[in-house]
Amino acid sequence: MPLSLRQTACLCAVLGLCALLALPGLGTDGKLTLAVFALATCAWIATPVDDTYIALGAGLALTVTGVISSETLFATLGHETVWLLICAFVLAAAVARTGLAGRAAVFLVGGAGTVRQLVHLTTAGLVVTAFAVPATSGRAALALPVFLALAAALADRVRLVVMLALLFPTVILLSAVATLIGAGAHLITVGVLREQTGEQLGFVTWLLLGLPLAVVSSHLAAELVLLMTTRRADRTGPVRITAAHLQEHSATAVQGPLTAPESRCLLLLATVVLLWCSEPLHGVSPAVVALIGAIVATSPALGTVRLKDGLSAVPWPMLLFMATTMAMGVALSDSGAAAWLVGWIPGAASTPPWVFLTGVVVISTAAHLVLQSRSARSSVLVPLVVAAAIGAGVNPVAAALASTAAAGFCHTLPASAKPVALFAGLSGTPTYTPRDLLRLSAVLAPLTAALVLFFALAVWPLLGVPVHLETQP
Repeated sequence: MPLSLRQTACLCAVLGLCALLALPGLGTDGKLTLAVFALATCAWIATPVDDTYIALGAGLALTVTGVISSETLFATLGHETVWLLICAFVLAAAVARTGLAGRAAVFLVGGAGTVRQLVHLTTAGLVVTAFAVPATSGRAALALPVFLALAAALADRVRLVVMLALLFPTVILLSAVATLIGAGAHLITVGVLREQTGEQLGFVTWLLLGLPLAVVSSHLAAELVLLMTTRRADRTGPVRITAAHLQEHSATAVQGPLTAPESRCLLLLATVVLLWCSEPLHGVSPAVVALIGAIVATSPALGTVRLKDGLSAVPWPMLLFMATTMAMGVALSDSGAAAWLVGWIPGAASTPPWVFLTGVVVISTAAHLVLQSRSARSSVLVPLVVAAAIGAGVNPVAAALASTAAAGFCHTLPASAKPVALFAGLSGTPTYTPRDLLRLSAVLAPLTAALVLFFALAVWPLLGVPVHLETQP
C-alpha cells in the first residue's frame, strides 16, 4: 500500500534524524532530546493519537532519561501563564452565562445599514472577544448563536449567509494574535522565549505588538471574504438586523435594561481588562489579576457562575499539552539540541534578517497543512526559530512573534482549525464548501504572510522590537 504524503514526510524526517545523530558534536542528552522531539512531531503529524497524550509521553521520556528533572516537568504546569489561562476560562464561563454576547451583538450589528457595515462591525466585535474568551474554539462557540441569528434574518440572501459563515472563523483565527490569552500557542511562545533568552513578554507588551496586527489583518480579511463570496448586487442591497432577530437564538434577554448579574459581570470584565492593560502602572501580575477576577466571578454573593461550573469550562487537556511542550522546549535549549540542529543550516549566520524572517513566515504559514494543532505548530517551530534567530543575528523576539502570528493562518481545509470545522459543519444553514476555503486561502495566505512580514520588519521595530539582535536594548 503506498504511503501517504504525511507518512512519507515522517519517514524522511526519521531517516534524516538518524543521519544527523550519527554525526559528532552533540552530547547524549541532546541526541535523546532530538529523538524524542522528532518522534513526537511525527506522531502529531501521522497518527490519530490525541496531541496531549503524545506530549505527555514525550515529557515523560525526557524525564525518565534524565534530560530534564521531574521538577522541571511539573513546574511548567504551575507557571503563571498557565494560571492566567485557567482563570481567563473561568471568567469566560461567567460572561457566557450572563448572555452579554447577545447584547453586544445587538449593539454592534443593529446599527448596520449596508452589507459592508455589517461585515466590518461584525469583524470589530469578533476582535473584541479576544479579550474576553481565551482560545479560538471558545470564541467560535460563543459567536455561533449570533451567526445563526444573522443567518435567519438574511435567509432570503443566501450568498450573504455563506459570506458570514466564512467571515466568522476567518476573523476569529486571525484576531487571536491580539492578546496573550488569544491562543495557547502564545503562552508556549512566551515560555520558550523566557527559557531560551530570558525575555519576558507580558500581557501589555503582547497587546502593543499584536493588537494592531490583529485589527489590520482581520479587516483586510473581512473585505477579501466580502469581495470573493458576494456579487455587486449582493453588496448594494440594504440590511436590517433587529433585536428580535437575535432574541430568537438567545436564551437570555438581548434588549432592555441590564440585569444585576449582567451589570456585575460587565463591570468585572472591564476592570480585569483595564488592570491587564495597566500592568506597568500598578505592577500586579496579569495572572494575579485574572485569579482575583475568577474568585469574584464565582463568589456566592457577586458571581454569575459556580466555581465548579467555571472550572469545568477549562480545557485541561490543552493546558497539560502546553505545560508539557514547554518542558520539551526547555530540553531542546538546555541540552544544546536546538543550537546544534540550527548549526547545520548553511549560511545561517550570514543570512540577511529580512530573508531569515521571510523563511520563518512562509514555513509557519504553511505548517498547518502538516500540523493541524496550533499549539503543536508553535511547540515544534518556535524553539528552532529562536535558536536559529540567535545564530543569524536576528532578534529572537521578533522571529518568535512572526512565527506565532503566521501560524495563526489555518484556513485551507475544514479540518485545519476547530472554528473552521464548526462553521463548515452546520446543518440547515447555508455555509461554505472546501472549494470556497481553497479559493480564499489562495489569496489570504500570501496576504497575511506579507502583512506579518511587514509588521516584523517595519512596525514592530517602531514599537520596541528591533529586527537585529545587536540593537536590542
